[in-house]
Amino acid sequence: MRRDRQRLQDILEALDSVARMTGGYSEAGFVANETLCYAVAHRLTVVGEAAARLSAEIKGRYPAVPWPDIVGLRNILVHEYFGIHWPLVFQTATDDVPGLRSAVASMIAVDFPKVGESPGGGNR
Repeated sequence: MRRDRQRLQDILEALDSVARMTGGYSEAGFVANETLCYAVAHRLTVVGEAAARLSAEIKGRYPAVPWPDIVGLRNILVHEYFGIHWPLVFQTATDDVPGLRSAVASMIAVDFPKVGESPGGGNR
C-alpha cells in the first residue's frame, strides 16, 4: 500500500506534468488540442486519486488545501467525461496547479524530510 509521502510525490509529479503540458498554451489552443486535453485530464485524475487516498491525519494538518474539491474534480473527470468543460480544466491547470504544487512541495519538505534532516525544516 502506498504511503502518504509516495502519494504526495505522485501528486507533485502529476502537477509538474500538467504545468509542462499547458505551458505556453492559450485557453483556445488548449481546447482545440484534444490529445492535450485528455492528457491533462488524466494527470489531474492522478492528483485527485492520490489526494483521496491520503490519510486523514495529513489532510487534517493542511486544511487550507481544498481536498474535497481536488477529489471532486477527479470524480467529474472520471465519471462525467462526456460533460467535461475544457475551459474549466484549463483554468484549473493554469490558475490552481501552481499554488497546489507549492503547497504539496512544502508538505513533503516539512512532513517527510530527507535522511539527515530534522522534521520541520533542517537542511533544506
